[in-house]
Amino acid sequence: MDNIIFQSPGFLYLLLLLIPMVAWYIYKDRDSKASLQFSSLKGFTKGAGSYRQYFRHLLFILRVLAIVLLIVVLARPQSTESWRNVTTEGIDIIIALDISSSMLARDFQPDRLEASKDVAIEFVSGRPDDRIGLVVFSGESFTQCPLTTDHAVLVNLFYDIKSGMIEDGTAIGNGLATSVSRLKDSKAISKVIILLTDGVNNKGEIAPATAAEIAKTFGIRVYTIGVGTMGMAAYPVNTPYGIQYRNMKVEIDEEVLEKVAAITDGRYFRATNNKKLKEIYQQIDQLEKSKIDVKEISKREEQYMRLAFLGLVLLLAEGLFRTTVFKSLP
Repeated sequence: MDNIIFQSPGFLYLLLLLIPMVAWYIYKDRDSKASLQFSSLKGFTKGAGSYRQYFRHLLFILRVLAIVLLIVVLARPQSTESWRNVTTEGIDIIIALDISSSMLARDFQPDRLEASKDVAIEFVSGRPDDRIGLVVFSGESFTQCPLTTDHAVLVNLFYDIKSGMIEDGTAIGNGLATSVSRLKDSKAISKVIILLTDGVNNKGEIAPATAAEIAKTFGIRVYTIGVGTMGMAAYPVNTPYGIQYRNMKVEIDEEVLEKVAAITDGRYFRATNNKKLKEIYQQIDQLEKSKIDVKEISKREEQYMRLAFLGLVLLLAEGLFRTTVFKSLP
């Protein structure tokens, strides 16, 4: 373990506490020895000392070593010899997801929204080195999760998404604008928005093309995905008897989505089923990996686990010897 450095070297000052600890042990051991005056040593020449007396200091030595190791563990030793190469794409991605009521249509399994969530989660899991965020929109939009590398939190927030969380409708421009606001200050090599919707822009104060022009200004590329089969699909409809599903014509404003993608140097995709949606995310995954050079970074390797284990072993050994071999010693 050459070239060891410490993440928190200040804890090493605790080693100074061992000086009074050792001094007190020596003083106490010397003070505990009895003295006896006698005229001759002849009667003691054959009295062999017990091995337990010779090794009685072993208990203290084990305790001191265990304390030393635990203090070193607190200082977090790291090996700079154990460097490993890690690739990073340097990409910040916002997924803008339509959660309007039409996303409950059953032309996908189990419906469009759940299928979109499942595929997006798989996409997130495949890009551990990227910062990814989530924006949801219907009649209005908001940020469900800002850019983060904590993908476990992001995935949990995906699971929490439900249609009806916000006012119904399809505000594509607002969803795109909110996504842009989350990326505009990013210093990443590549900034990407994946916008998924199944309808026509019918709400919001910002036109999709206007939001696309703003994205272009900040160097943000937008991939748009239209979700819905060709022809008819079973849509949820509120009736006096509750929600019922009726076959209705699928209407996706592909012209607008194509324009948004073209303005930002992105691409438009049409997903007509679960399999096609998964393939689209795989295409986007490959497109973004091929657009930038992979950088090398290095990480130091933590060394404290072995030391902590050894310190624990020494403490257990001291306790075992004290209650067995050296039990009868004062």
